Amino acid sequence: MGKSKTCWAIRHVAFEDLGSFAPVLAGRGYEVRTFEAGVDDLASLDPAAADLLVVLGGPIGADEESLYPFLLDELRLVEARLKAGRPTLGICLGAQIMARTLGARVHPNPAGKEIGWSPLVLSAAGERSALAALDGCAVLHWHGDTFDLPEGAELLASTAVTPNQAFSWGAAALGLQFHVEAVGRDLERWFIGHALEIAKTPGIAVPSLRDATRFHAPALEARAAEVLERFLDASGG
Repeated sequence: MGKSKTCWAIRHVAFEDLGSFAPVLAGRGYEVRTFEAGVDDLASLDPAAADLLVVLGGPIGADEESLYPFLLDELRLVEARLKAGRPTLGICLGAQIMARTLGARVHPNPAGKEIGWSPLVLSAAGERSALAALDGCAVLHWHGDTFDLPEGAELLASTAVTPNQAFSWGAAALGLQFHVEAVGRDLERWFIGHALEIAKTPGIAVPSLRDATRFHAPALEARAAEVLERFLDASGG
């Protein structure tokens, strides 16, 4: 039997995990190791050691290293992966960290928070990318910050609220502002963990989020696997 591949996942809060990506990775023979940001020593990691790095979401800003010093180690790790062309996937905060390491500005979204379910508008490049599987499918949005498109990156998807929803940087790097990995039943943990944010955001409420999740999540879960499979095939992860 050949050596299994390794996936490192950096997690910022317990409930924003690999979600529907986990069974796909298991099916492709990946050994997954999760590192807890702020607890595990990210500075000790060899950037080249893992076949795939997935940087997950979280409620902090990618530019808040004065409050969360571990971000500096995380930024250095991601920057080294990108420079080496090693397969790297960033989701929400993870995509913002990728954008920042590529020299782009991360900042509060001028249009305000984007929380809830809505479809993406794919660019021509997006229609040729791993995201083609999401055409017409609502995805989960949960962010207040956004990023400028990094120099040399290809824009893959937008929404009316957030023009820069996804980008690729070469074949091995994919940044997604939205949550493609979300699993419907697990979002109850999000509703608890983000209770204060939900309460403070006009027009957002748990009952409506729950109803939308019940309606949209099954389709997203079915298509998320194809997104990851296509990215892994293209990136060599």
